[in-house]
Amino acid sequence: MSDSDRGAAGRSQGETAPLSAITLSVNDQVRRLEVDPRTSLLDALREHLRLTGTKKGCDHGQCGACTVLINGRRVNSCLTLAVMHEGDEVVTIEGLGDPDDLHPMQRAFVDCDGFQCGYCTPGQICSAVGMLTEVEADWPSHATADVAASRITLSDEEIRERMSGNICRCAAYPNIVAAIRGVAEGGPA
Repeated sequence: MSDSDRGAAGRSQGETAPLSAITLSVNDQVRRLEVDPRTSLLDALREHLRLTGTKKGCDHGQCGACTVLINGRRVNSCLTLAVMHEGDEVVTIEGLGDPDDLHPMQRAFVDCDGFQCGYCTPGQICSAVGMLTEVEADWPSHATADVAASRITLSDEEIRERMSGNICRCAAYPNIVAAIRGVAEGGPA
C-alpha cells in the first residue's frame, strides 16, 4: 500500500482533512475562518459565521434557496466551496439591508406579498438583485426576443425565465414577478 493510499484510508476511517485558513469578505466585513476544505460556502455562512438567512433547501443546486451574490453575480452557495472565494465579495440577504433600511427588492417583496412561508425568499431576493444586474448589462436569456437589441425588454416572461432557478413551493410567483417588475421600473412595487 502506497503512502497516499494509507493517507486516504486513514481519513476514510474517521480522520478529517487538515483545516484550511481562509479570509472571506462577507457583507462588507472581513471574516477569518478555519474550515475543512470540502466545506461549501453555504455551510461556512450558516454554520461558521451564523448567517442563517441563506437557506439550505435541496443542497444540490436545484431550488435556489441558498442563492447569494458573489462579486455581484448570483451563485448557489451549496455548489461552491468556501475556500474558492478568498478575495471575493460575498453578499447574503443580511448584507442587502436591515429592518430599518430595507433594500428596494426587500421592500418590494414585502409590498407585493412576494412570499408566503418565506423559506425561499432570501434566495429569491438575492437572485432578483443579481438578475437585474444581468439585465442592466444586457445579458440575454433564453426568453430574450431580440438578442441583438441595444436594451433588453424585461417582460413577465423574461423575469420568469431568469428566475427559473429559484423555486417557491408556495407558488407566490405572480407576486414575485410583480415585486421584481416594480424595482426594475424604478417605482413603487
